[in-house]
Amino acid sequence: MASTQTGWEDRIELVNLLRYAVPLVLASTGETVGQKSGVINIGLEGCLMVGAYSAMAVTLDTRNPFLGCAAGILAGLVLALLFAWFTVWRSQDQVVVGTAINLLATGLTLALFQSRFGQSGSLLSLPSLPQFGGEWDVVMLFVPLLVVLAWASITKTTWGLALRAAGEAPKAVEAAGFSALKLRTQGLAVSGALGGLAGAYLTVGLTGSYAPGITAGRGFVAIAMVTFGRWRPFWVAMATILVGFADSLQYELQAAGLPVPYQLLKALPYVIALTVLIIVGSGKDVPLSLGQAFRRNS
Repeated sequence: MASTQTGWEDRIELVNLLRYAVPLVLASTGETVGQKSGVINIGLEGCLMVGAYSAMAVTLDTRNPFLGCAAGILAGLVLALLFAWFTVWRSQDQVVVGTAINLLATGLTLALFQSRFGQSGSLLSLPSLPQFGGEWDVVMLFVPLLVVLAWASITKTTWGLALRAAGEAPKAVEAAGFSALKLRTQGLAVSGALGGLAGAYLTVGLTGSYAPGITAGRGFVAIAMVTFGRWRPFWVAMATILVGFADSLQYELQAAGLPVPYQLLKALPYVIALTVLIIVGSGKDVPLSLGQAFRRNS
C-alpha cells in the first residue's frame, strides 16, 4: 500500500512540474507559427499580460474559468492584430512596435487592476477563483494535441506551405497568388491568441492569483525557445518543458530552505534560457525573411 501511495505521489508531483511548462509551451508554439511567417512578435509578453488580466477579471465575474480563458485568447488576439497593423501592413520596425505594445499592455493592465481593486504592486489572492482542477486539467491535455496540430498545419497543408514561404520569400508567395501580408497577419493572430491563452492559464490554471507583472518575462522566454527549438514545434515544446521544469524547480529549492538568495533561484529559468540561446544561436534553420518588413511595391 505504501508503494502504491508513493507511486501516486510521484505521479502527481510530475504533473505539477509539467504544469509550469504549459504557459511557455502555449506561447512558444504560437510564436513558432508566427515566426514561420517571417514576423517576430516582440509584443508577445504584452499578449500574455492582457490574457492573464482578462482571464482573471472575466472568471471573477462569471465564475467560469473557460469563459476566462476565452477572454484571455480574445485579448491576446486583439493585441497581436494591433501589432500586425503597424508591422505587417504599415511596415514599421518590429522591435519598436513590440516594445510599445508591451508598454501599452503593462500600463493598461496596471490601470485596470488599480481601478477595480484599488491596490498596486501586491498579489491579489483569489481563493474563490474557479480553476481547472484535478490531477489533469483540460488545457494541459490540450497542449500535446496543439503541438501536433501546429506541426501538421505548418508542414502538411497548403496554408502551411504558403505561410513558410511568406517567411522565406514573400515576393514569390505574391507571385503564386497568395497574400504575404495576410499570411503574416494570420501567423501573428495564432501567436497572439495562444499568448493570451498562456497568460490566462497562469491565472486560472496555475496560480489562482493575479498581480501586475505576473507573466514575469515568459513572453520573451518563449521567443527565445523558438530559436532554441529551431522553429520546429516538437523541439520547441521540449525546450519549453526544460525551462518550465527549471521554473518549478526554483519553488522546490526555495521550499527546501537552501541557503541561496531567493532572487538567484527565481532567475534560474531565465539564466537557462539565455545560456541555451547563446550556445545554440540562430543557425541555418531561421526563416530567411524573419524580422524583415515586406512591401509590395519594393
